[in-house]
Amino acid sequence: MHLYRLLKILGVLIIHRIDRLLPAGFAPVWLRILLSPLKLIPANDTPEVALRLALEELGPVFIKFGQILSTRKDLFEPDLAEELEKLQDRVPPFPSEAAAEIIERNLGRPIAEVFSEFEVEPLASASVAQVHVGTLHTGEDVAVKVIRPGIEKIISRDIRLMRLVARIIVKLWRDGKRLHPVEIVDDYEVTILNELNLSLEASNTARLRDNWLDSGKLYVPKIYWPYCTQDVMVMERIYGVTASDITTLKAANTDLRKLAHLGVEIFFTQVFEHNFFHADMHPGNVFIDITDPRNPSYIALDCAIIGSLGDDDKNYLARNLLAFFRQDYAQVAHLHIASGWVPADTNPAEFEAVIRSVCEPIFQKPIKEISFGNLLLTLFQTARQFEMEVQPQLVLLQKTLLNIEGMGRQIYDDLDLWETAAPFMERWMDERVGVRHILKSLSENVPGWLARLPEIPDLAYTALNEMKQMGAHNRQQTKLLDQLRVEIAEQNRRSRFQKAGGYALIAALLSMLLPFSGIAQGNELLLGTSILGSVGIYLTLVHG
Repeated sequence: MHLYRLLKILGVLIIHRIDRLLPAGFAPVWLRILLSPLKLIPANDTPEVALRLALEELGPVFIKFGQILSTRKDLFEPDLAEELEKLQDRVPPFPSEAAAEIIERNLGRPIAEVFSEFEVEPLASASVAQVHVGTLHTGEDVAVKVIRPGIEKIISRDIRLMRLVARIIVKLWRDGKRLHPVEIVDDYEVTILNELNLSLEASNTARLRDNWLDSGKLYVPKIYWPYCTQDVMVMERIYGVTASDITTLKAANTDLRKLAHLGVEIFFTQVFEHNFFHADMHPGNVFIDITDPRNPSYIALDCAIIGSLGDDDKNYLARNLLAFFRQDYAQVAHLHIASGWVPADTNPAEFEAVIRSVCEPIFQKPIKEISFGNLLLTLFQTARQFEMEVQPQLVLLQKTLLNIEGMGRQIYDDLDLWETAAPFMERWMDERVGVRHILKSLSENVPGWLARLPEIPDLAYTALNEMKQMGAHNRQQTKLLDQLRVEIAEQNRRSRFQKAGGYALIAALLSMLLPFSGIAQGNELLLGTSILGSVGIYLTLVHG
């Protein structure tokens, strides 16, 4: 099965002539010679269109990959990035009849009984689901999301192939183990399979909505729970401008600088304050409300992929970011070593120097002046030099950062990340470890302490009684251990006597046999063996 799928992937890439996208000199000479016959295959589309069509043909796992690439206009030519943008919500739909059958089967009633109006043609089609619009009998305009039929089998098959490739990378590539490719595939499997459970997405959407309700910064649609199942989700229909439609945003005189900084603020708030962040914020999932162009706000869709961090990772990440903003590279090096992200024997001074050389050139520069391609290459070389390991638990966050940065570049390329993020992190850390945090903790905990105050005498008595019992128990254990040591010593003594007795018994037997054998000569030998034999018999009988 793996071999068949691998051959199919290679076949699709060959048919669409994806080799045309390889940079000159990218491959070694032998590989270029091997690929040269591909030039005989006619190319019907441009290389950019061919890549999009190949990813669509290969299925949702590859479409997701293309969606991520579409946000990185700093790494690819504009024509390629624009073509890949079509993967965000213009994936070919599946038949409307199949969608209607899934809806009716899941809701247990005909579509006409649920909706007064229902659009047969889908509004949007993505990698794992498509969306239809309609109106409930109560008058609300809604969007109806339906999972693609048979998609789980396709995803499971491709995940198995990805895991196989990851294991090969670990075995054959020197840096493979450090990058944790198998763990990354495992995490990605959980993430993408979660997208197939619309009940989970509905729950995520409801929680994200509660977190930002009435904030005026991020709007999340309402969920209509009576019409939600694992394969169908009905939610409020929203109206807005896609984050990638910069032409419309500019035409409406939208404050793009404010919008870009608001996006950074929303991201950091989700990660550090809510610890519940939307982890699939590509432009196809993000809309802009420009009802008031001077005060624009965001609308978030598709909450299937949600991330959170453990307290340790969140604290280390926050302290790292703050150290970066302060250009305290010694602290960055120390935190990386303390967190285990680099080996414990790493030289802090050397690591600090390398981090400084990477980060100083980009500090306090707008996005348009930063070559993230070169930055990533330099960071990778640094990782190899210091055996820095990929942290699987941070991969989802890193993916989200790529999406946010990609959108920020599109919306306002003069965005200064430090200007927005640094004050936020300063305030967050102050609230986390400063005087205000201590006072807040006291105010939260004192009522509980006062409520338990009457219990303290009983608790103290119980603790003292348990300590007394533990002391008696420890004395008893000490006595038993002393007895055990005495018994072991006695057994060892007996064992030594038994061994000696055994040897002496053998000697005694020899003393009785030797006179008849003719071997022994002289009374001395006979006397010696007789004494030894007697001692052996005595020890064996008395101590055996």
